[in-house]
Amino acid sequence: MTGNEIVDEMEKIFPNAKCELIHETPFQLLVAVVLSAQTTDASVNQVTPALFAAYPTSKEMAQAEVKDIIPYIKRIGLYRNKAHSILNLSRELEARYDGIVPSRYKDLMSLPGVGRKTANVVRSVAFGIPSFAVDTHVDRVSKRLGLAKPYDTVEKVEEKLKRKIDRDRWNQAHHDFIFFGRYLCTSRNPKCSQCPFTKICKKDKLDAYKQKQ
Repeated sequence: MTGNEIVDEMEKIFPNAKCELIHETPFQLLVAVVLSAQTTDASVNQVTPALFAAYPTSKEMAQAEVKDIIPYIKRIGLYRNKAHSILNLSRELEARYDGIVPSRYKDLMSLPGVGRKTANVVRSVAFGIPSFAVDTHVDRVSKRLGLAKPYDTVEKVEEKLKRKIDRDRWNQAHHDFIFFGRYLCTSRNPKCSQCPFTKICKKDKLDAYKQKQ
């Protein structure tokens, strides 16, 4: 199956796949994505309403201290590091971008705590720029369905997905892959009986590769 055919099938199963992080502005999305590292979106959504009520923009958050932010996000993993990241990125936004989240890849990547995945999500969701963020779900699904090799880096997976899926579908396909990986092709106990891709699935090969590492 081609990459586009795989996306077609995913969209039949999850026709309403979208970003599940609760946000109202590009700044809030940026903060939420930074907070979501090694943490579920559901966990992030539990803490951000109060956080954003206290610090709705980078201007308010830039004036806070780490000790002010920690109580709001203490329930999620790596909260100390994340508190530093969202405070410092807020200060950078105020100092360098007048509080406006930039859309350029290089500018986003220059902000504290913002890596390749975060930059791609913000560009895609906040600005509608064709991007393909690769998180753990996208990485796993891509390799199980043979769109990438077991040993491919995140950057290589992104490169291959962009090559195999039409550019005008990247933004939606990112959400399709996440929903497919989050709710059907899960890391443990995937729902294979409900999967339309059993004939092309390479889960066993991927598992064997991981065991050798």
